[in-house]
Amino acid sequence: MPESGNFQMRRTYNKVGNMIHLRHSYPALVAALVISMLAATVVPQRRESGPAGPRSENQARPGDFNQVLIKGNTAFALELYGKLRRHDGNIFFSPYSISSALSMTCLGARGETAKQMVSVLRLPADPGDTTRGFGALNKSLNGNGENRAFQLDVANALWGAKGTGFLEAFVKAIREGYGAGLKELDFRNDTEGSRRSINDWVEQATHEKIKDLLPPGSIQGNTGLVLTNAIYFKSAWSLPFDEHSTSQGDFFLPKRQKITAPLMANTGSGLGYWEDADLQALELRYLGDLSMLILLPRQTDGLPLLEKSLTDTRLSDIQSKIYPTRVHVVLPKFKITSSFTLNETLRTLGMELPFTDRADFSGMDGKRDLLISLVAHKAYVDVNEKGTEAAAATAVVGALMSRVSLPPKEFRADHPFLFVITHRPSGTILFMGRLQNPAP
Repeated sequence: MPESGNFQMRRTYNKVGNMIHLRHSYPALVAALVISMLAATVVPQRRESGPAGPRSENQARPGDFNQVLIKGNTAFALELYGKLRRHDGNIFFSPYSISSALSMTCLGARGETAKQMVSVLRLPADPGDTTRGFGALNKSLNGNGENRAFQLDVANALWGAKGTGFLEAFVKAIREGYGAGLKELDFRNDTEGSRRSINDWVEQATHEKIKDLLPPGSIQGNTGLVLTNAIYFKSAWSLPFDEHSTSQGDFFLPKRQKITAPLMANTGSGLGYWEDADLQALELRYLGDLSMLILLPRQTDGLPLLEKSLTDTRLSDIQSKIYPTRVHVVLPKFKITSSFTLNETLRTLGMELPFTDRADFSGMDGKRDLLISLVAHKAYVDVNEKGTEAAAATAVVGALMSRVSLPPKEFRADHPFLFVITHRPSGTILFMGRLQNPAP
């Protein structure tokens, strides 16, 4: 399945879904853009917190998380964006969703296959650290059962072919690290029933926002395993925009073009801000634990240079320099839906073996008969006066082998910019994107 740059701006669902799907090497599966699958074929065995108030005792602190994992996830997010930015138009994706799906897959990888995945995903060297790290992150993201002023939910599930005999160590690691229980389905004799069962789970987990994730024909008799992940985020701004202050204004596009777009306006104290000769950075807080960092080039055509120079080290440096001040903000309302496959992107990052018949995922079922046939991702974001609603979906398909009194700072986002939505307690990037054109 070729790499796709199908970036469209339209209303869609509000969740993230990750899937890993194993199957035999018969004719290639046609997979939904919101999923990523694993395919398999039988082959001969080879040798070989916010301004609302102080942090409570129950809230997580940076030290509660595996910093190697957090820094690795950030590095992977920026490296992946470095590849995806080559697509035209708006971009939005969930690095956390993609990392989650592939790290679950990595738990079953062995040998050089595991080394390549650990290297590209920037995971801790010890698989146990990865499992415990994601476990702690998922618990914090889900709120540890506490009532919160925002919605952020992460869910996972493991769907295995009836009678396959997955290794208990693999199933246990998935369960303990990702909360994904194993559900057996009769893929061979009831492909449509199996597909409906998975789609029903996804629909429920995404508050009925994602329907028919797996299209007809995506589950076949040779399907061996499907791993699903769902993440949903919805929150109000800590300082909402007044809808009556939104007005039509110019938004400048690349190549000296411009359009008319709805521009929100607000002035607030205590907003996170930093600037230099080439860049303005603004941090807008949501109620609770998340924030959006907007990176706005001074020049209307300065986005490509910013993208080229943005690394995890530079991002961290910008975040460390942000200070509270009074800012007048102008920001467009926008919605983005992005979808693409990641096979070739991951290959160019160095994850080659997992997509070939030399892959070793024997940690899943004890056999070297699995490979990744497809990694696909879809994400959605809606930014308006009240707040933000965001979602993303990833699937890995596997087959059996084969605040001041001075005038406020002016932050006028009327030309292309980058934005990052971060879980503040851990520093984890949940979503990341580029707005080139806010027109629907």
